[in-house]
Amino acid sequence: MNHRETAIWTFLFLAGGLALVVRAVYSEAGVGQKYVVPVEVVGQINPGTQDIIPVEAGEAVDSGNMVKSVRYDKAAKDQINAVWSPSRTIGVWTAALLTLCIFSYLYRDNLFYKLAESIIVGVSAGYWIVLNFWEVLVAKVLVKLAPDVASYAFVPDIPANTLPDYGYVIPVILGGLVFCRWIPKLTWLGRWPLAFVVGTTAGLKLLLFLNADFVQQVRSTILPLIVFSEQGAFDWKQSVQNAVIVVSVVASLCYFYFSVEHKGLFGRLSRFGIWVLMISFGASFALTVMGRITLLTMRLQFLFDDWLGFVKM
Repeated sequence: MNHRETAIWTFLFLAGGLALVVRAVYSEAGVGQKYVVPVEVVGQINPGTQDIIPVEAGEAVDSGNMVKSVRYDKAAKDQINAVWSPSRTIGVWTAALLTLCIFSYLYRDNLFYKLAESIIVGVSAGYWIVLNFWEVLVAKVLVKLAPDVASYAFVPDIPANTLPDYGYVIPVILGGLVFCRWIPKLTWLGRWPLAFVVGTTAGLKLLLFLNADFVQQVRSTILPLIVFSEQGAFDWKQSVQNAVIVVSVVASLCYFYFSVEHKGLFGRLSRFGIWVLMISFGASFALTVMGRITLLTMRLQFLFDDWLGFVKM
């Protein structure tokens, strides 16, 4: 990058920072300042989710199970009983700064981008470690093999008469064999659980993939070329649609059929199949691009609405 481009980007960053300072000084609501209003909730606790289920007026309930709590809803600064929320304000500023750090990669690779990238990777890894600890080690191993210990240390709502299920010892042993790959003389034992996982997954998913990717595709292509409505009238729109689908599928298959030379009518049909494939690939790529653009617009909406307050959605 030459000095002229560096100067332009530096000017833009300084101008943007100055605009944020001016916005923060002269804005009534402030930049990234979040306010909430306390709302009293009266209801019963859901035993499964521990959430409070609000009670409607006139609904017959057990007064002994009634609880009161306070819920904080998003509010404007000038709303009645609105109070400043430090946790939401810190959250908005953290998300905004990390978003800008990621966007800084458009300028060039820099320290702020690497910092945000490392934070995202670290938080994601920590989240999945904690999730697997509770969902696998605790819920699938400790609760099944030692329910008394799990009830005492982690999950107190386990019934007292729960018996151990020693069938879970087998997956625990297979999981432990994975770590044998760290021992040179026992590396071969680490292949057994991997082979079991790959073989089981292939066997379970085979029928699903055959049904979804093959049978359903063939079934969706076997269509009537002449369609009549429920009243008995000729439905030319549906007939044309079915004919286009059938011809397009046949043309695409002809392009991949190499036992016959692509000349004459067969060659023209295979060339039409190329057009069908290109249109399909283009539509799929456009759908992917639109998904990425949607993510970009969501980030821009967050910056200009939730953080800066320029746009009220």
